[in-house]
Amino acid sequence: MSAPIIKIDSIAKSFGAFKVLDGLSMQVMPGEKLALIGPSGSGKTTILRILMTLERIDGGHIQIDGEHLYHMERNGQLLPADERHLTRMRQKIGMVFQLFNLFPHKCVLDNVTLAPMLTKGTPRAAAEKRAMELLDMVGMADKAKNMPAQLSGGQKQRVAIARALALSPKIMLFDEVTSALDPELVEEVLNVMRKLAAETDMTMLLVTHEMGFAHDFADRVLFFDRGRIVEEGKPDEIFRHPKQERTQAFLKKIIAAGHRV
Repeated sequence: MSAPIIKIDSIAKSFGAFKVLDGLSMQVMPGEKLALIGPSGSGKTTILRILMTLERIDGGHIQIDGEHLYHMERNGQLLPADERHLTRMRQKIGMVFQLFNLFPHKCVLDNVTLAPMLTKGTPRAAAEKRAMELLDMVGMADKAKNMPAQLSGGQKQRVAIARALALSPKIMLFDEVTSALDPELVEEVLNVMRKLAAETDMTMLLVTHEMGFAHDFADRVLFFDRGRIVEEGKPDEIFRHPKQERTQAFLKKIIAAGHRV
């Protein structure tokens, strides 16, 4: 058995008096495709933001690929990580956000090449060659010189996926990447993610309300409520035969709202 690529041990996170995560522990294996589901405010997105170091933990430990994320080892002691350590660890992880976050004043190609050139010192020619390969993979090579304002929401999200892949991360995080899209644009983004899941051995964590997609995409599903994992298992176990009453009630509401599971 290989070691977990993500190991989360008793982490806590509060925003003011609101405790979002309460002693959460979980592990993710290399290459695993994990779907995080649950009601809004249950802590799913906070986990992704913590892994990306966009939010700091209040307690506990996280290891990424065998290394501490928020701590450094010095003379046998664990010390808080400095910015240099965090910057290096961030390069192992890519994240695609709900609202694209493309640079509006840069064309599609520049959006994808910027991070490798700045953080890894990749020469422009090599960065552009890789960017065009990635844009081709997400079906956006013909829009390389377009500005973000000229793209649809689905196209922007596909560029955002290419941009996150440009740093060759070991782990990809997807945070509600279709929730800001018009319904007819959702499928084009999900198709890119299906392709990624099928053709790469990248570890992928997905927060979504697209239960049908989560069922088809994931090796394992975690149902969250109030900062804790209430139930986990293979997609068929969670979606077809949930054991916990809280999971059953959540899925019942999802089905009643007209969503496929």
